[in-house]
Amino acid sequence: AVLTHKAAQQMLVRAHFTDGHTEDVTRWTRFTSNNTTVAEIDRSGRLTVTGHGESAIVAAYLSKNVVASISVPFANTVAEGTFGKAPRNSFIDDLVLEKLEGLRLPPSPRSGDAEFLRRASLDALGVLPSVVQVRAFLDDESPDKRSRLIDRLLSRPEYVDYWTHKWSDLLLVNGARLKPPAVKSYSAWIRGHVQSGTPWDVFARKLVTARGSTHSSGAANFFVLHRDPLDMAETVSMAFLGMSIQCAKCHDHPLEKWTNDDYYGMANLFARVRAKIAPEGGDGNQSIFTVTSGELVQPRTGKPQPPRPLDGEAIAFDGTGDRRDHLADWLISPGNPYFTRAIVNRVWANFFSVGLVEKVDDLRLTNPPSNEKLLARLAMFLVKNKYDLKSLVRLIMNSETYQRTSRPLEGNQSDTRFYSRYYPRRLKAEVLLDAMSAATGQPTAFKGFPGGTRALQLPDSNIASRFLSTFGRPERVITCECERSDEPSMVQVLHIVNGDTLNNKLQAKTNRLTPLLRTGPDYRIIETAYLAALSRYPTDRELTEVLKVFAETKPAEKRQLIEDLFWGIISSREFLFNH
Repeated sequence: AVLTHKAAQQMLVRAHFTDGHTEDVTRWTRFTSNNTTVAEIDRSGRLTVTGHGESAIVAAYLSKNVVASISVPFANTVAEGTFGKAPRNSFIDDLVLEKLEGLRLPPSPRSGDAEFLRRASLDALGVLPSVVQVRAFLDDESPDKRSRLIDRLLSRPEYVDYWTHKWSDLLLVNGARLKPPAVKSYSAWIRGHVQSGTPWDVFARKLVTARGSTHSSGAANFFVLHRDPLDMAETVSMAFLGMSIQCAKCHDHPLEKWTNDDYYGMANLFARVRAKIAPEGGDGNQSIFTVTSGELVQPRTGKPQPPRPLDGEAIAFDGTGDRRDHLADWLISPGNPYFTRAIVNRVWANFFSVGLVEKVDDLRLTNPPSNEKLLARLAMFLVKNKYDLKSLVRLIMNSETYQRTSRPLEGNQSDTRFYSRYYPRRLKAEVLLDAMSAATGQPTAFKGFPGGTRALQLPDSNIASRFLSTFGRPERVITCECERSDEPSMVQVLHIVNGDTLNNKLQAKTNRLTPLLRTGPDYRIIETAYLAALSRYPTDRELTEVLKVFAETKPAEKRQLIEDLFWGIISSREFLFNH
């Protein structure tokens, strides 16, 4: 429903019973609004509009939940033809602009080349473009240079590093819980599939049906990390369906349709997974296998539930095959809406800061997407392209929606969900540390790893780094995006302002500053600093003011001045954020 600001509306709920009769149950319904800044609703179902945007009104009666979407257009005067004339490159742009037009949110214009280059490199690879790459891209005047850049980015080895690290977060590659050979095997298994472009449905099937030695079959470590059938069911649901079923462990889920029976039916699919010491031996080497008997008892009933995927068909108790094969068939079926939507949402959130469903681990009926049409079309696209994630990434990056500037217009400053502009975000811990290394030309040393190893190449979240821990690196204990934190803190400020990490990089005699001091004219030093850290040339004003300081500085103090210049740029918000 489309309502106006400060409007009021009485909501009614009618229940349709199995005996055929229908009844008004409004008085017994529990109402909630998932965005009270847009709309509030009282116990009687009286809705009051409080702001602009969209809100989902949830009505809960007995064990059922239904959702009504409320849209309140913003009080903007948008010039005629704004949406019709906006550039479009795919259905992404069509559907985003359709939503923006309905909400009267004007889209920001296209980003500049420097802004796009830095953004695309960080979002797809987690690395800054080099000075040479920045100069070449900014000098390129061909109209298709952005699409060619995207193709180059997706073919680089750093793409494999970045997405290996991302899926290692999701699948909890962690040396605190696995022996070193197992960590190496598990990480190598993920990397191998990212590198070979394994379709996501094949990847998921191989993981949930893994068996064999944890040293030679890396995916088998998933079941070492999750020995309890309940943990296995919850983690598979979170990782591949984007939903938490944990609430149904003790009772029916209060916010979703999943019942306690559904939960234990799903968990019973894993009841016959076993682990033992691997015959070939080795440090902590285990063998994952399945047996042909054994059931998980449901505490509420004292009996096992028939093994059944959440929305799938049950299988017989006396079946002797690996129950996980039945789960995998259901999980990756194109008819399973949760699987495809979950991975589309995760990939989308990587490039836009917020998912179409936010949070990305909270896909449920009562938390609808900000653009249902777009999520559905993206899911269809991925199925059509046989779950090739790189094709999805390419589609997203080539869209005009992704290429909009992060600078807001007067009418879209408050938009945080509908993609009228790119939303700036602080670089995540590993990317930030690698960016500091790249900007200064001084790699970070990690104990036990070769020189030049980047933070995004580390296979294990348990590798000591005070910087990474301070800036929110996840511990990889639970499968949830909430483990990674981007919350600011005073300790982070101190790390940037006066911490050893940045200061040591700036003071090192092997960094990029040393050759600049010997060979570069002043304007070239300044130019290089901006290109290396911000992927852009300094503005005329910046160059003029910094050159003035260089002219006033004694030769003996020039090294310190260059260090201060780099420190000033790297400690800036422009550097610390992707935008």
